Amino acid sequence: MADGRQEQAPTPRPRRLVVVGGGISGLVAAWRLVQKAGPATEVLVLEASPRVGGKLLTGEVGDVTVDLGAESMLARRPEAVGLLAELGLDEDVVHPRASAASVLSRGVLHPLPAGTVMGVPVDRSRLSGLAGILDAEEVARAGQERTREAFRLTEDIDVASWVSFRMGRAVVDRLVEPLLGGVYAGNSDRLSLQATVPALWQRARAGRPLLESQPTPTQTGGPVFAGLRGGVGRLPLILAERLEKAGAQVRTGVTVRGLSRTEDGWRLETGPAPSPEFIEADGVILALPAAPAARLLAEAVPVAARELGGIETASVAVVAAAIPRAQLDGLTGTGLLIPPVENRQIKAATFSSNKWRWVSDETDAQHLIVRLSLGRAREEAVLQKDDGELAAVAVAELNQVIGREVRPDRTQVMRWGGALPQYEVGHLDRVQRIREAVAGVPGLTVCGAVYDGVGIPACIAAADRAVHDLDTKLRIDLRTLAAGPRVGQERIRE
Repeated sequence: MADGRQEQAPTPRPRRLVVVGGGISGLVAAWRLVQKAGPATEVLVLEASPRVGGKLLTGEVGDVTVDLGAESMLARRPEAVGLLAELGLDEDVVHPRASAASVLSRGVLHPLPAGTVMGVPVDRSRLSGLAGILDAEEVARAGQERTREAFRLTEDIDVASWVSFRMGRAVVDRLVEPLLGGVYAGNSDRLSLQATVPALWQRARAGRPLLESQPTPTQTGGPVFAGLRGGVGRLPLILAERLEKAGAQVRTGVTVRGLSRTEDGWRLETGPAPSPEFIEADGVILALPAAPAARLLAEAVPVAARELGGIETASVAVVAAAIPRAQLDGLTGTGLLIPPVENRQIKAATFSSNKWRWVSDETDAQHLIVRLSLGRAREEAVLQKDDGELAAVAVAELNQVIGREVRPDRTQVMRWGGALPQYEVGHLDRVQRIREAVAGVPGLTVCGAVYDGVGIPACIAAADRAVHDLDTKLRIDLRTLAAGPRVGQERIRE
């Protein structure tokens, strides 16, 4: 310049990464982004509902706090317990008390047998434990599994068809359905063997029998499940708090109604239609259920949108009841499962005060907490009842099953509409097509319970993958970005 001064280069603006969805997948994705990005990158979480957490939620039943959504996580996968340790919560990790659950068969409760994988007997030495749940002829039919021709499955198949062929329909109706239904709220005649019971799928692919004389995964390796003192529903609240302390924004009550490409990133449309708000982003992670993800991807990634639109969901409800202790005196075990063949509306009862020591410790001396679960895919008519009617139905059926009358002093009903994606036959191929379609789009990734499993560890793993993929797409190392001034609202245009 003529006066000798050098023209300064414009200060680079910080990147903005937006996570759409504040359930466990979205919050973990945002947490990973914050850890990788540092102060030169803005991380923004947008959640449509008034709270974060998705299907993880604690609530009050009288003066007792309990989980009203998911209450446990697989402890033998590293993702969830690892995250809790990372957050300094490892001392709050708890495990269910060593007490057996029961299953209802022909109107009688029996101990849930050991030596099964998702209800399928895989340990020949434990076949006698099926007696009572199955009659003598049905036990014998299951025991003949090794004599049937073993051939390799080359394509996915529904769980019921394969297990029925190998062991008889009774194993499906009385053992597989209550366990599989508890995880997916689905029907084994439609659910994918490959996606929902991968251990059995691997045997089928290899042409191995289901029934083998070897230890099962439930017999070794420590506790299968873990929980969190005070409720698993604490986890998303802790994550949101840590995110905000780290400089990220977590905004609730913000529905993203549109997603479109720009010259150098993405534009998200939020706010009311008459006066929309537009948020510019360099990268976007969609951590949403199938239907809202499909709507947002309809223009940008139509192939993925069509695939997501084909995924069914199941709605469920939880009735948490505080029951006078004297009415449940002597009732043991952690809970009971009820297969659809028993023609009941409730599909499970969890005796939370028996299962979790922290619930028992926090329950007043006069009450025990029982959680009753209702709702299966395509069988959700009972959920149309109002809260009072639904609680009454659930308690009445509990009374019939346990053979005594209980009269809760307090109940709390929580409904989870469209909560559980149905992993039907071919689901993993569908997920692959979705990911391949999204992979070709710059600055966009997806995660959530739709893709790799509905459990907490699987959702965390999906979030980790989405962050890794986004990092790769942006072709930067977020940790080495030069620090720039924090930008507030200048990139949010009314």
